[in-house]
This record gives sequence, C-alpha cells and structure tokens, in this order.
Amino acid sequence: MDLATFLSNYGLIILLVVLLVFMFWSSRRRMQKQKLEQEEKARQTVPGSEVLLQGGLYGTIVSYDADNLDQPAIVELAPGVEIKVHSQAILRVVTPGTGAVTEDEYLAAEESHAEYAEGVANGDITSISDDQSATKDKSDPDTESGTKSQG
Repeated sequence: MDLATFLSNYGLIILLVVLLVFMFWSSRRRMQKQKLEQEEKARQTVPGSEVLLQGGLYGTIVSYDADNLDQPAIVELAPGVEIKVHSQAILRVVTPGTGAVTEDEYLAAEESHAEYAEGVANGDITSISDDQSATKDKSDPDTESGTKSQG
C-alpha cells in the first residue's frame, strides 16, 4: 500500500481528528483566558470602584462578595440611590477603587499612630516638623553646617 492510496482511504478521517483536537485545544485555551479575566475583575471589584453594568449604567460598588457570586452586589448609581444587582451583571471595572483601605493597612496605621501619640506624650516629639527634622538629621549626616562639600 503506497501513500496515495493510504491518504485516499484514511485522509478524511485523519483531517477530522486533527480538526477535533484543534477545536478542543482552542476552546480549553479560551476558557482558561476567560477564567483569568474573571479573577482579575473580581480582584478589582472592591467597594469604591466605578463599574459599568450590562444594562449600560455606571455606578460605584458599595458591597461585593468575590467569594460568593450568588450574593447580589450593591451598586450606588447616584448619591442615596443603591440597587442590588447580580454579581455577574457587572460588565467591567471602569476605575478600580484606590481609596479603599484594607484591614491590614488600617491596623498598621493605627499602630504607627499609637507610636506617634506615645512619642508626643513622652516629650520625644513636640510637633510634626520636629518629627520630620529628626528623621532628616538621622538620614543625612551631611546636613551639619560647614561639612557640606562645595560642588
């Protein structure tokens, strides 16, 4: 049996198998890409972000549970006008929330505030400008008068 008779007998079957493999590979790749896009959207969808809903309305996220997509998201369309929408109705995030403070950031700020308040109470820090000058003097040894090189 030579190549020409083999291809004439089995060529169509081979072509169909190759096309099926390509279709499965292509759909799997597309599904993975969509999953990554959904995860990225879920990370950006935090309270304070401006979003576009599938109906064409723009709003600001008030509450959204990225772990439980069956929970409705609450979106503020105008001051005082809040609506519940299905979490999948959020088409895309227009501006990610930059002012949202995480719990870790809040606790770190609270700790640094406590340290500052303790420094003021002990008399180590008398004002913000004293605090800034103290850190500047520690970081730059050349700030003493007469030791700066003339360039």
